[in-house]
Amino acid sequence: MKFKATVVLLSSVFLLSSFKTEGPKIYYKDWIDFNKNGVKDVYEDPKAHIDDRVSNLISLMNVNEKTCQLTTLYGFARVLEDELPTANWKNRVWKDGIANIDEHLNTIWNQEKTHTSYSFPYSTHAEAINTVQKWFIEETRLGIPVDFTNEGVHGLCHKKATPLPAPIGIGSTWNTDLVYKAGTIVGREAKALGYTNIYAPILDVARDQRWGRVLECYGEEPFHVAEMGKQMTLGVQSQGVAATLKHFAVYSIPKGARDGDARTDPHVAPREMHQLHLYPFKRVIQEAKPMGIMSSYNDYDGVPVTASSYFLTELLREQYGFNGYVVSDSEAVEYVSEKHHVAENYKEAVRQVVEAGLNVRTTFRTPESFIEPLRELIEEGKISMKTIDSRVADVLKVKFRLGLFDSPYVENPKASDDLVHTAADEAFSKQINRESLVLLKNENNLLPLDVNHLKNILVTGPLADEVSFTYSRYGPADNPSTSVYQGIKNYAKDKAEVHYVKGCDIVDPDWPGSEIIPTPLSASEEANIAEAVEQAKKSDIIIAVVGEDEKRVGETKSRTSLGLPGRQFQLVQALYATGKPVVLVLINGQPLTINWENKFLPAILEAWFPSTAAGEVIAETLFGDYNPGGKLTVTFPKSVGQIPLNFPYKPGSQAGQPGAGPNGYGNTRVLGPLYPFGYGLSYTTFEYSDLVVNQKTKQSQSDIDVSFKVKNTGKRAGDEVVQLYVKDEVSSVTTYESQLRGFNRVALEPGETKTVHFTLHPEDLEILDINMNWTVEPGDFEIMVGSSSVDIHLKETFSVL
Repeated sequence: MKFKATVVLLSSVFLLSSFKTEGPKIYYKDWIDFNKNGVKDVYEDPKAHIDDRVSNLISLMNVNEKTCQLTTLYGFARVLEDELPTANWKNRVWKDGIANIDEHLNTIWNQEKTHTSYSFPYSTHAEAINTVQKWFIEETRLGIPVDFTNEGVHGLCHKKATPLPAPIGIGSTWNTDLVYKAGTIVGREAKALGYTNIYAPILDVARDQRWGRVLECYGEEPFHVAEMGKQMTLGVQSQGVAATLKHFAVYSIPKGARDGDARTDPHVAPREMHQLHLYPFKRVIQEAKPMGIMSSYNDYDGVPVTASSYFLTELLREQYGFNGYVVSDSEAVEYVSEKHHVAENYKEAVRQVVEAGLNVRTTFRTPESFIEPLRELIEEGKISMKTIDSRVADVLKVKFRLGLFDSPYVENPKASDDLVHTAADEAFSKQINRESLVLLKNENNLLPLDVNHLKNILVTGPLADEVSFTYSRYGPADNPSTSVYQGIKNYAKDKAEVHYVKGCDIVDPDWPGSEIIPTPLSASEEANIAEAVEQAKKSDIIIAVVGEDEKRVGETKSRTSLGLPGRQFQLVQALYATGKPVVLVLINGQPLTINWENKFLPAILEAWFPSTAAGEVIAETLFGDYNPGGKLTVTFPKSVGQIPLNFPYKPGSQAGQPGAGPNGYGNTRVLGPLYPFGYGLSYTTFEYSDLVVNQKTKQSQSDIDVSFKVKNTGKRAGDEVVQLYVKDEVSSVTTYESQLRGFNRVALEPGETKTVHFTLHPEDLEILDINMNWTVEPGDFEIMVGSSSVDIHLKETFSVL
């Protein structure tokens, strides 16, 4: 930061602070005297090597200062009572510094206690963060800056930041360029507002469709998750902001998908753990170099991950090469003793996690609750200073990499008003929402609708005029939002009459118990459905907006059933019985078992949890201004009784039951997915041809170039998500039937042909062999190119020596 900019900045910041400002001069032209001794120490020298700066700073720190760099201070209204520094801060543990402050002054949409006037305008927040940073630099002995962290999986979790759809929707775009751009927006907005570390992306592989956090994952397939996560990470960090991956590891498959008080006991074999659940983390760490990892609160094979040196040290640092710092997910440390019972008390849990490799305890408790027992353990000789220094060094190194010791403040707070949620960002938000839409059914090309040939349109369903699902605990607050009904009404203005009848609530009073013991409809419920039916009879088309809302999906909200909740199914059946065409628009956070709906309704559009442009982009799509091209990243089962049912899978593990032969005893269960991984329709059609596999050599370490052509054979412009799968024909251990190893979203005009190129690298053919070594084994491999994991158009075999 230039000296003149610093002076101007601080003169405006000082007006906001309530603490004393007199003191020694510490700001110089090209350095800051953090420890106020009038000497440029090595850690204060921007020209010194980071390792030397870290070593010098640690040598100057006392135990109190070191332990303060190992915990989080949760921001305003969570733990921190004050919006800005007060005199009482000198009496709190953070008088000696703090590792990071999380979600300070960000405003969470559904948590009123967090709402603050300092979150907006954006410049006000940047100035407030500068004020807090200034306190730590000027009022602590060594002046170690704070890493300001925040959530960012649905867009930056800040008032009026740019909204993004839920990650399951982002994943459904299959557009890596779009995801990178999303990351740059999140990173730019964070930087402008004073945040320096973003808790994103989520790399959990969503293997159980009942799990409430499926909507926060990119999908169920590790290669796809890795590619999306890599681009999000690169995008965020391109803006000089750290990306913290979560949740490491094997977090997304708790037993029976039970979440909340459970959050334990994933039933995952070691090879499956590495090939499915750890694969995205390994890839993203090695290829995108994230500066943060969040450790999960579950165990694996009886060992809590956050207390596991295998996970936090051997895997993360020694094998994957991670060189950032690890924060704990909320309560992960406490669970070591309170839930997992592998420590006799909380103090012993603190010892275990620090020894294992945890750098920073992060939870909704005071920093003292971690620092005090940690100091006792050091005093008692139960944790060595060498271990503490190593953990502190990881934190400090990230702070140096972020430039916090050279430019600790937002340089131009006023500029933030022009850098956050711009007109271009809003246009991008709508585009990523469009590309997240997946067309599941379109019988006889009912869609797109022609608004000029419709007189009366009914928009019905409990989510038709609702917008709560457009916001997220982990995304922006207070952006204006458009419901699907309002979007359709605006689109059809002066062309057709658009009516709205709610029809039913999202759930009935007995839900979720009514999912296992059905209860009769009440008189008012029958009347509400009857009202929708009467309006449907007068309409040319029925658009039913059904599914789940934010109270039915998310963290600690796993489901027992995956059918439409409440009376929504009865509403849909009653609408169908009118004989009028019904277009189903799904708002949901996980796959739903919509078997009847798929069989009888002519058109179904999957919208996931879109963001605030929901109504506008859904209307554009239904009426043909936009041609949907998204694809599913999770398998839709027909019944929860089929779970686990997902991709990739082992040969025969999802097969049928033979009707003949020595084991031909007949069929006794429902088989196959409702919609497979990678599935999605379009308003146009595509043709694949001319597959070429160019193998430079047959050696195992040689790259393989793959090309083919895809043509738009319809009359509308559209996007096709082309997918490349690889099958290992014979291997030393049973491996997957096929695995995704390439994809690309290709935009094509009518009649246009494009050639698509992929390069397979040796690691794309690797398996964990019988000795648990990553190996490319000799033998035959089959390349399969298609528009889903099931709809394969081109095949070719090659051999590796």
